[in-house]
Amino acid sequence: MLRTLVEVGYSDPTPIQALTLPVALSGRDFVGQARTGSGKTAAFAVPILERLDPTLTTVQALVLCPTRELAAQVTLEFEKLAQGRSVRTLAVVGGDPIKRQLDGLIAHPQVVVGTPGRVLDHLQRRTLSLRAIRFVVLDEADRMLDMGFAPDVERILLQTSKERQTMLFSATMPEWVHRLAARHMHDAETVSVSGRTELVPTIRQWCIECSWSEKEEALGMLMDSPLVTLGLIFSNTKRNADHLHTALLGRGYDVTVIHGDLSQRERDQALERFRHSRVRFLIATDVAARGIDIDDISHVINYDIPATPEDYVHRVGRTARAGRDGVALTLITPIEILKIRDIERHTKRPIEHHTLDDLKLLAGTAGALVG
Repeated sequence: MLRTLVEVGYSDPTPIQALTLPVALSGRDFVGQARTGSGKTAAFAVPILERLDPTLTTVQALVLCPTRELAAQVTLEFEKLAQGRSVRTLAVVGGDPIKRQLDGLIAHPQVVVGTPGRVLDHLQRRTLSLRAIRFVVLDEADRMLDMGFAPDVERILLQTSKERQTMLFSATMPEWVHRLAARHMHDAETVSVSGRTELVPTIRQWCIECSWSEKEEALGMLMDSPLVTLGLIFSNTKRNADHLHTALLGRGYDVTVIHGDLSQRERDQALERFRHSRVRFLIATDVAARGIDIDDISHVINYDIPATPEDYVHRVGRTARAGRDGVALTLITPIEILKIRDIERHTKRPIEHHTLDDLKLLAGTAGALVG
Protein backbone atom coordinates (compact mmCIF):
# COMPACT_ATOMS: atom_id res chain seq x y z
CA MET A 1 0.00 0.00 0.00
CA LEU A 2 2.87 2.41 0.75
CA ARG A 3 4.22 2.00 -2.78
CA THR A 4 0.75 2.64 -4.24
CA LEU A 5 0.33 5.78 -2.14
CA VAL A 6 3.62 7.15 -3.46
CA GLU A 7 2.76 6.22 -7.05
CA VAL A 8 -0.60 8.03 -6.95
CA GLY A 9 0.91 11.17 -5.47
CA TYR A 10 0.50 10.86 -1.70
CA SER A 11 3.60 11.85 0.27
CA ASP A 12 2.95 13.29 3.72
CA PRO A 13 -0.46 12.58 5.34
CA THR A 14 -2.90 15.45 5.73
CA PRO A 15 -3.95 16.33 9.30
CA ILE A 16 -7.19 14.32 9.11
CA GLN A 17 -5.31 11.32 7.68
CA ALA A 18 -2.65 11.48 10.39
CA LEU A 19 -5.31 11.54 13.11
CA THR A 20 -7.76 8.96 11.75
CA LEU A 21 -5.58 6.33 10.05
CA PRO A 22 -4.31 4.79 13.32
CA VAL A 23 -7.88 4.70 14.72
CA ALA A 24 -9.33 3.24 11.52
CA LEU A 25 -6.62 0.58 11.24
CA SER A 26 -7.28 -0.45 14.86
CA GLY A 27 -10.88 -1.28 13.95
CA ARG A 28 -12.53 1.31 16.22
CA ASP A 29 -15.56 3.36 15.24
CA PHE A 30 -14.86 7.06 14.91
CA VAL A 31 -16.39 10.41 14.01
CA GLY A 32 -14.07 12.62 11.98
CA GLN A 33 -14.74 16.33 11.64
CA ALA A 34 -13.10 17.54 8.44
CA ARG A 35 -13.95 19.84 5.58
CA THR A 36 -14.24 18.84 1.93
CA GLY A 37 -10.80 18.62 0.31
CA SER A 38 -8.95 17.65 3.49
CA GLY A 39 -7.93 14.22 2.19
CA LYS A 40 -10.60 12.30 4.10
CA THR A 41 -11.30 9.83 1.26
CA ALA A 42 -7.88 8.27 1.65
CA ALA A 43 -8.38 8.36 5.43
CA PHE A 44 -11.07 5.70 5.11
CA ALA A 45 -10.15 4.04 1.79
CA VAL A 46 -6.63 3.04 2.84
CA PRO A 47 -7.63 1.17 6.05
CA ILE A 48 -10.55 -0.51 4.27
CA LEU A 49 -8.33 -1.75 1.44
CA GLU A 50 -5.72 -2.89 3.94
CA ARG A 51 -8.20 -4.97 5.95
CA LEU A 52 -10.82 -6.37 3.56
CA ASP A 53 -10.48 -9.87 2.09
CA PRO A 54 -10.27 -9.75 -1.75
CA THR A 55 -10.94 -13.49 -2.00
CA LEU A 56 -14.50 -13.13 -0.66
CA THR A 57 -17.36 -12.49 -3.09
CA THR A 58 -19.55 -10.57 -0.66
CA VAL A 59 -19.89 -6.81 -0.21
CA GLN A 60 -17.58 -5.99 2.69
CA ALA A 61 -17.54 -2.17 2.62
CA LEU A 62 -20.30 0.37 2.04
CA VAL A 63 -19.64 4.09 1.58
CA LEU A 64 -22.68 6.39 1.62
CA CYS A 65 -22.34 9.83 -0.03
CA PRO A 66 -24.87 12.68 -0.34
CA THR A 67 -24.46 13.17 -4.11
CA ARG A 68 -23.69 11.03 -7.12
CA GLU A 69 -20.83 13.38 -8.01
CA LEU A 70 -19.11 12.75 -4.67
CA ALA A 71 -19.81 9.02 -5.01
CA ALA A 72 -18.08 9.05 -8.40
CA GLN A 73 -15.04 10.77 -6.90
CA VAL A 74 -14.85 8.29 -4.02
CA THR A 75 -15.17 5.36 -6.43
CA LEU A 76 -12.28 6.69 -8.54
CA GLU A 77 -10.14 7.11 -5.42
CA PHE A 78 -10.81 3.51 -4.34
CA GLU A 79 -9.93 2.25 -7.81
CA LYS A 80 -6.74 4.30 -7.83
CA LEU A 81 -5.63 3.10 -4.39
CA ALA A 82 -6.57 -0.52 -5.16
CA GLN A 83 -4.10 -0.80 -8.05
CA GLY A 84 -2.53 -4.27 -8.04
CA ARG A 85 -5.20 -5.69 -5.73
CA SER A 86 -8.09 -7.93 -6.73
CA VAL A 87 -10.67 -5.53 -5.31
CA ARG A 88 -13.80 -4.53 -7.22
CA THR A 89 -15.57 -1.25 -6.45
CA LEU A 90 -19.06 -0.40 -7.72
CA ALA A 91 -20.90 2.93 -7.71
CA VAL A 92 -24.62 2.57 -6.93
CA VAL A 93 -26.24 5.97 -7.44
CA GLY A 94 -29.49 7.51 -8.60
CA GLY A 95 -29.70 8.59 -12.22
CA ASP A 96 -27.64 5.64 -13.52
CA PRO A 97 -29.33 2.82 -15.48
CA ILE A 98 -30.45 0.15 -13.00
CA LYS A 99 -29.40 -2.68 -15.34
CA ARG A 100 -25.78 -1.53 -15.33
CA GLN A 101 -25.80 -1.60 -11.55
CA LEU A 102 -27.46 -5.03 -11.46
CA ASP A 103 -24.75 -6.37 -13.78
CA GLY A 104 -22.13 -4.82 -11.52
CA LEU A 105 -23.61 -6.41 -8.41
CA ILE A 106 -23.64 -9.82 -10.09
CA ALA A 107 -19.85 -9.42 -10.51
CA HIS A 108 -19.53 -9.49 -6.67
CA PRO A 109 -17.88 -6.17 -5.74
CA GLN A 110 -16.20 -6.00 -2.35
CA VAL A 111 -16.79 -2.22 -2.06
CA VAL A 112 -20.05 -0.42 -2.86
CA VAL A 113 -20.14 3.39 -2.96
CA GLY A 114 -23.61 4.86 -3.25
CA THR A 115 -26.21 7.47 -2.52
CA PRO A 116 -28.72 6.53 0.20
CA GLY A 117 -31.81 6.48 -2.04
CA ARG A 118 -30.39 4.09 -4.61
CA VAL A 119 -28.73 1.84 -2.02
CA LEU A 120 -32.07 1.52 -0.21
CA ASP A 121 -33.75 0.77 -3.54
CA HIS A 122 -31.38 -2.16 -4.14
CA LEU A 123 -31.93 -3.43 -0.60
CA GLN A 124 -35.69 -3.40 -1.15
CA ARG A 125 -35.25 -5.21 -4.49
CA ARG A 126 -33.00 -7.74 -2.69
CA THR A 127 -30.32 -7.16 -5.33
CA LEU A 128 -27.90 -6.00 -2.62
CA SER A 129 -27.17 -7.67 0.70
CA LEU A 130 -25.31 -5.99 3.55
CA ARG A 131 -25.31 -8.98 5.90
CA ALA A 132 -21.55 -9.53 5.52
CA ILE A 133 -20.63 -5.85 5.78
CA ARG A 134 -17.47 -5.19 7.79
CA PHE A 135 -17.02 -1.46 7.11
CA VAL A 136 -19.52 1.38 6.75
CA VAL A 137 -18.49 4.95 5.91
CA LEU A 138 -20.88 7.91 6.14
CA ASP A 139 -19.20 10.63 4.08
CA GLU A 140 -20.35 14.25 4.53
CA ALA A 141 -23.04 13.21 6.99
CA ASP A 142 -24.20 16.80 7.54
CA ARG A 143 -24.87 17.17 3.81
CA MET A 144 -26.91 13.98 3.81
CA LEU A 145 -28.99 15.49 6.59
CA ASP A 146 -29.41 18.76 4.65
CA MET A 147 -30.59 16.83 1.59
CA GLY A 148 -33.22 14.83 3.49
CA PHE A 149 -31.40 11.48 3.51
CA ALA A 150 -31.34 10.98 7.29
CA PRO A 151 -34.23 8.42 7.40
CA ASP A 152 -32.73 6.42 4.50
CA VAL A 153 -29.32 6.34 6.18
CA GLU A 154 -30.78 4.94 9.39
CA ARG A 155 -32.84 2.32 7.50
CA ILE A 156 -29.68 1.19 5.70
CA LEU A 157 -27.64 0.96 8.92
CA LEU A 158 -30.30 -1.29 10.46
CA GLN A 159 -29.66 -3.81 7.67
CA THR A 160 -25.92 -4.08 8.30
CA SER A 161 -24.01 -6.33 10.66
CA LYS A 162 -23.74 -5.05 14.22
CA GLU A 163 -20.09 -6.19 14.15
CA ARG A 164 -19.19 -3.66 11.49
CA GLN A 165 -16.73 -0.79 11.89
CA THR A 166 -18.41 2.57 11.26
CA MET A 167 -16.52 5.67 10.14
CA LEU A 168 -18.42 8.96 9.96
CA PHE A 169 -17.09 12.17 8.41
CA SER A 170 -18.80 15.55 8.67
CA ALA A 171 -17.70 19.17 8.26
CA THR A 172 -20.16 20.27 10.96
CA MET A 173 -21.74 18.40 13.84
CA PRO A 174 -25.52 18.94 13.88
CA GLU A 175 -27.59 17.16 16.52
CA TRP A 176 -28.56 14.35 14.12
CA VAL A 177 -24.90 13.39 13.70
CA HIS A 178 -24.51 13.08 17.48
CA ARG A 179 -27.72 11.01 17.74
CA LEU A 180 -26.61 8.80 14.85
CA ALA A 181 -23.29 8.12 16.55
CA ALA A 182 -25.02 7.27 19.82
CA ARG A 183 -27.53 4.89 18.19
CA HIS A 184 -25.45 3.18 15.53
CA MET A 185 -21.79 3.35 16.60
CA HIS A 186 -19.87 1.57 19.37
CA ASP A 187 -17.78 3.69 21.73
CA ALA A 188 -16.90 6.01 18.85
CA GLU A 189 -13.79 8.15 19.12
CA THR A 190 -14.17 11.75 17.94
CA VAL A 191 -11.35 13.17 15.84
CA SER A 192 -11.38 16.82 14.79
CA VAL A 193 -8.82 18.66 12.70
CA SER A 194 -10.31 21.96 13.79
CA GLY A 195 -13.37 23.13 15.65
CA ARG A 196 -14.22 25.38 12.73
CA THR A 197 -13.76 25.23 8.99
CA GLU A 198 -10.70 27.26 8.04
CA LEU A 199 -9.06 28.53 4.89
CA VAL A 200 -5.86 26.83 3.86
CA PRO A 201 -2.89 29.24 3.93
CA THR A 202 -2.14 28.85 0.21
CA ILE A 203 -5.36 30.63 -0.89
CA ARG A 204 -4.88 34.25 -2.02
CA GLN A 205 -8.01 36.40 -1.69
CA TRP A 206 -9.25 39.51 -3.47
CA CYS A 207 -12.56 41.29 -3.80
CA ILE A 208 -13.38 43.60 -6.71
CA GLU A 209 -15.93 46.34 -6.08
CA CYS A 210 -18.17 47.31 -9.00
CA SER A 211 -21.80 48.11 -9.73
CA TRP A 212 -24.25 45.32 -10.53
CA SER A 213 -24.32 46.35 -14.20
CA GLU A 214 -20.51 46.13 -14.38
CA LYS A 215 -20.25 42.60 -12.98
CA GLU A 216 -20.21 40.80 -16.33
CA GLU A 217 -17.47 43.11 -17.60
CA ALA A 218 -15.40 42.52 -14.46
CA LEU A 219 -15.90 38.77 -14.69
CA GLY A 220 -14.83 38.77 -18.33
CA MET A 221 -11.61 40.58 -17.46
CA LEU A 222 -10.82 37.97 -14.81
CA MET A 223 -11.61 35.13 -17.20
CA ASP A 224 -9.31 36.61 -19.85
CA SER A 225 -6.22 35.92 -17.75
CA PRO A 226 -4.22 32.93 -19.01
CA LEU A 227 -3.31 32.22 -15.38
CA VAL A 228 -6.85 30.93 -14.78
CA THR A 229 -6.32 27.34 -15.90
CA LEU A 230 -9.53 25.99 -14.35
CA GLY A 231 -12.07 28.39 -12.85
CA LEU A 232 -15.15 27.60 -10.74
CA ILE A 233 -17.70 30.46 -10.82
CA PHE A 234 -20.35 30.56 -8.09
CA SER A 235 -23.85 31.98 -8.51
CA ASN A 236 -26.40 32.15 -5.69
CA THR A 237 -29.40 31.01 -7.75
CA LYS A 238 -30.15 28.65 -10.62
CA ARG A 239 -31.76 31.49 -12.55
CA ASN A 240 -28.67 33.68 -12.24
CA ALA A 241 -26.45 30.75 -13.20
CA ASP A 242 -28.42 30.18 -16.42
CA HIS A 243 -28.42 33.90 -17.26
CA LEU A 244 -24.67 34.12 -16.69
CA HIS A 245 -24.04 30.98 -18.74
CA THR A 246 -25.98 32.39 -21.71
CA ALA A 247 -24.26 35.78 -21.42
CA LEU A 248 -20.76 34.31 -21.26
CA LEU A 249 -21.37 31.95 -24.18
CA GLY A 250 -22.53 35.00 -26.14
CA ARG A 251 -19.22 36.69 -25.33
CA GLY A 252 -17.33 33.67 -26.68
CA TYR A 253 -16.13 32.18 -23.38
CA ASP A 254 -15.44 28.48 -22.89
CA VAL A 255 -17.94 27.78 -20.10
CA THR A 256 -20.54 25.29 -18.89
CA VAL A 257 -23.04 25.24 -16.02
CA ILE A 258 -24.30 22.86 -13.33
CA HIS A 259 -27.34 23.26 -11.06
CA GLY A 260 -30.24 21.28 -9.65
CA ASP A 261 -32.73 21.93 -12.47
CA LEU A 262 -30.56 20.18 -15.04
CA SER A 263 -31.01 16.48 -15.72
CA GLN A 264 -28.53 14.10 -14.16
CA ARG A 265 -27.09 13.39 -17.60
CA GLU A 266 -26.55 17.11 -18.24
CA ARG A 267 -24.89 17.57 -14.84
CA ASP A 268 -22.59 14.60 -15.40
CA GLN A 269 -21.60 15.83 -18.85
CA ALA A 270 -20.86 19.35 -17.58
CA LEU A 271 -18.78 18.03 -14.71
CA GLU A 272 -16.82 15.64 -16.93
CA ARG A 273 -16.01 18.40 -19.43
CA PHE A 274 -14.74 20.59 -16.61
CA ARG A 275 -12.84 17.81 -14.82
CA HIS A 276 -10.97 16.90 -18.00
CA SER A 277 -10.31 20.59 -18.89
CA ARG A 278 -12.45 20.49 -22.03
CA VAL A 279 -13.89 23.76 -20.71
CA ARG A 280 -11.94 26.22 -18.55
CA PHE A 281 -14.91 27.51 -16.56
CA LEU A 282 -17.82 25.94 -14.70
CA ILE A 283 -20.70 28.00 -13.28
CA ALA A 284 -22.28 26.33 -10.24
CA THR A 285 -24.74 26.91 -7.43
CA ASP A 286 -23.77 25.91 -3.88
CA VAL A 287 -25.91 22.76 -3.79
CA ALA A 288 -24.76 21.51 -7.21
CA ALA A 289 -21.10 22.10 -6.28
CA ARG A 290 -21.22 19.78 -3.26
CA GLY A 291 -19.95 16.84 -5.26
CA ILE A 292 -17.18 18.72 -7.06
CA ASP A 293 -13.89 17.35 -5.79
CA ILE A 294 -11.24 18.39 -8.33
CA ASP A 295 -7.69 19.15 -7.24
CA ASP A 296 -6.75 21.25 -10.29
CA ILE A 297 -9.13 24.21 -9.79
CA SER A 298 -6.84 27.24 -9.91
CA HIS A 299 -9.43 29.95 -9.20
CA VAL A 300 -12.77 30.26 -7.44
CA ILE A 301 -14.76 33.31 -8.54
CA ASN A 302 -17.76 34.42 -6.50
CA TYR A 303 -19.91 36.19 -9.06
CA ASP A 304 -22.47 36.52 -6.25
CA ILE A 305 -21.15 36.96 -2.73
CA PRO A 306 -22.19 33.94 -0.62
CA ALA A 307 -24.94 34.20 1.97
CA THR A 308 -22.73 33.40 4.97
CA PRO A 309 -19.03 33.37 5.86
CA GLU A 310 -19.22 29.57 6.25
CA ASP A 311 -20.53 29.30 2.68
CA TYR A 312 -17.60 31.45 1.56
CA VAL A 313 -15.12 29.10 3.22
CA HIS A 314 -16.75 26.04 1.62
CA ARG A 315 -16.69 27.70 -1.80
CA VAL A 316 -13.11 28.92 -1.82
CA GLY A 317 -11.92 25.69 -0.26
CA ARG A 318 -12.36 24.10 -3.68
CA THR A 319 -9.12 25.70 -4.82
CA ALA A 320 -5.66 25.27 -3.26
CA ARG A 321 -6.26 21.54 -2.90
CA ALA A 322 -3.63 18.88 -2.16
CA GLY A 323 -0.96 21.45 -1.29
CA ARG A 324 -1.44 23.58 -4.41
CA ASP A 325 -1.79 27.37 -4.52
CA GLY A 326 -5.16 28.90 -5.33
CA VAL A 327 -6.90 32.23 -5.80
CA ALA A 328 -10.34 33.33 -4.58
CA LEU A 329 -11.94 36.36 -6.27
CA THR A 330 -15.22 37.90 -5.14
CA LEU A 331 -17.24 40.50 -7.04
CA ILE A 332 -19.11 42.85 -4.73
CA THR A 333 -21.32 45.89 -5.05
CA PRO A 334 -20.61 48.87 -2.73
CA ILE A 335 -23.39 47.90 -0.30
CA GLU A 336 -21.88 44.42 0.14
CA ILE A 337 -18.61 45.60 1.71
CA LEU A 338 -19.93 44.76 5.19
CA LYS A 339 -20.29 41.13 4.12
CA ILE A 340 -16.61 41.10 3.22
CA ARG A 341 -15.81 42.44 6.68
CA ASP A 342 -17.89 39.60 8.22
CA ILE A 343 -15.92 37.06 6.18
CA GLU A 344 -12.61 38.58 7.28
CA ARG A 345 -13.66 38.42 10.94
CA HIS A 346 -14.80 34.82 10.54
CA THR A 347 -11.69 33.60 8.73
CA LYS A 348 -9.24 35.91 10.52
CA ARG A 349 -7.68 36.53 7.14
CA PRO A 350 -7.60 39.85 5.22
CA ILE A 351 -9.14 40.12 1.75
CA GLU A 352 -7.37 42.55 -0.58
CA HIS A 353 -9.79 45.19 -1.89
CA HIS A 354 -9.75 46.48 -5.47
CA THR A 355 -12.08 48.45 -7.74
CA LEU A 356 -13.05 47.88 -11.34
CA ASP A 357 -10.72 50.75 -12.28
CA ASP A 358 -7.85 48.86 -10.59
CA LEU A 359 -8.78 45.80 -12.60
CA LYS A 360 -8.75 47.76 -15.86
CA LEU A 361 -5.39 49.30 -14.95
CA LEU A 362 -3.87 45.92 -14.15
CA ALA A 363 -5.47 44.06 -17.05
CA GLY A 364 -2.35 44.24 -19.18
CA THR A 365 0.19 43.37 -16.48
CA ALA A 366 0.44 39.59 -16.88
CA GLY A 367 -2.45 38.72 -14.62
CA ALA A 368 -1.33 40.85 -11.68
CA LEU A 369 -4.69 40.52 -9.98
CA VAL A 370 -5.42 36.88 -10.67
CA GLY A 371 -2.09 35.15 -10.27
